[in-house]
Formats: sequence, C-alpha cells, structure tokens
Amino acid sequence: MRIIVIGKEGQVARALAERAPGHGATTVLLARPLLDLADPSGIEDILSETGGDVIVNAAAYTAVDQAEAEPELADAINGIGAGAVAGAAAAMNVPMIQLSTDYVFDGTATRPYREDDETHPLGVYGRSKLLGEEAVAAEMANYAILRTAWVYSPFGKNFVKTMLRLARERDELGVVADQVGAPTSAFDIADGVIAVARNLIARPEDKGLRGIFHMTGTGSANWAEFASEIFAQSAQLGGPSARVRPIKTSDYPTPARRPANSQLDCTKLARVHGIRLPPWRASLEPCVKRLLDEAHAQETHR
Repeated sequence: MRIIVIGKEGQVARALAERAPGHGATTVLLARPLLDLADPSGIEDILSETGGDVIVNAAAYTAVDQAEAEPELADAINGIGAGAVAGAAAAMNVPMIQLSTDYVFDGTATRPYREDDETHPLGVYGRSKLLGEEAVAAEMANYAILRTAWVYSPFGKNFVKTMLRLARERDELGVVADQVGAPTSAFDIADGVIAVARNLIARPEDKGLRGIFHMTGTGSANWAEFASEIFAQSAQLGGPSARVRPIKTSDYPTPARRPANSQLDCTKLARVHGIRLPPWRASLEPCVKRLLDEAHAQETHR
C-alpha cells in the first residue's frame, strides 16, 4: 500500500512515516513549497503525478490561538485546501482520510461526543476544521474523517514536550483541571489511519466504512492529571518532575476558547473498523522514554 501523506513536519505525518514500514506500507510525504493547501490550484496535478492507493490529509493550520487573528488563512488551509485534496482523490478514484478534531464541538455535553452530535465550534480553528469536513464530504463519498484530540508525540510542539521542558525549569506548575479529554499518541493515530486505509481499499463498495469516526486514546483525564502522569513516568525513568497545582481555565486565559469536554465516543470506530486505540497511559510511557533518551543524548554530545 502506497500512502500519499499531505504534511511532512506535523506529528501524525511524521508518525505515519515511521510506522508505515512495519505495516508493509510506504509513504510519500508532500508539503510546502511543493504542495500548499493555501494555494489549491496545483494540488490535483501534483497528487495525480505522485500516485498512490490512498491519500491522508495530515496537514493543517493548528495554531489555535493565532487562528483567531488569521481566520482567512485557517479557512483556506483547513477548509478550502482539504476540499481540493478530496477533489483530487475523487479524480484519481482513491479513498481519502481526513484528520479532524474535537474542536468542532463546544464541550458543553455531559458525556463523550458521538459522531452524529451537533457541531458547534467555539473558535476559528474548530470552525475551519469543520469547514474542511464539509468540503471533503461535498467532493466525494469515498472518505473517512477521523476526529482526534489531545495529540502528543516526540515531534513538534505538544503538551508532553512542554511539560518536560518546564519541569526542568520549575518545581511547581499550575495546570488546568476543568477541561477533560483523551490524550492520544500520534503513533496510535498512525496505526489507526493505516488500518482504516486498508479497510477502505479492500472494501471499496462498503459505504459503512465511510463517513465520520472518532479516534482517541482509551480513557480520559484532565490536563492536570495528564501532567501528573507525565511527571510520574518521567521520575520513574530518572527524568525531570514537578508538582502540579490544579487551576481553572479562567486562571489561564487564551485568545481562543477551549472545549471543557473534549471526550470523543470511539464506539463506532471499534464496531465498524475493528479499531480501538490503546489506553493513553500505556502509550505515554514510550513517548516519555524516547524524549528523555533524546535529551540525554543531546547533553552527552555537548
């Protein structure tokens, strides 16, 4: 299976590049300046020339707070650009997997969100990703939209890396405790994406495999609990740790509002595709270990 991945430096794109060989698959990563979602004019030509069995759009405008000041750019990349990729996939007659987010919901539900729950984004980022979902569905039927949340990995910017960095600088950290979600490893997402891709390719006429699915790590936590687990695992491995002081969202204001409840019900993914991501604590351990090993190697070579 040859997977065309839109994106190169993002967490899921890099995880897909690492994981694919173990699944007997190959990846071709396409990103700027060759392929720019903000400039969709040449996307179909580039993708058709590249050729593949499935297209995974793992690229996005992900600066949640900055998006509040750049709504046109966020909409262009996350909305119009995603639709252009879907149009190209339809022309190539290959399935497309679009990554989306919990931010399409407002977080007011008292249970994990299901795929058919009403969407109501709180900010520009969530609205732009919802626009992307709608654009993909308007262009083709042969797609799977995978909504995920609280993604972390050894790559890029994410909560796990930030917490380990801050623990080297401070003894105590105030961390929000009134937002709940499911921490999700980019490597688990990559494994899930590849499994969904195989299903779409193997059963091209099965409409049930198409549509919107939720894909997050098993279990839940608030950000303070997530931080505490990061520090507990780090301490066990001889890495940095800090005390966690639970705070309210109102104590840490940001330009973009965050959903208080980011939990996604992943029952449909398990029932239809036979995929359930591992418990988040189990997946966190190898990530923390890798980050600590990399930090140790850098210090050794200084």
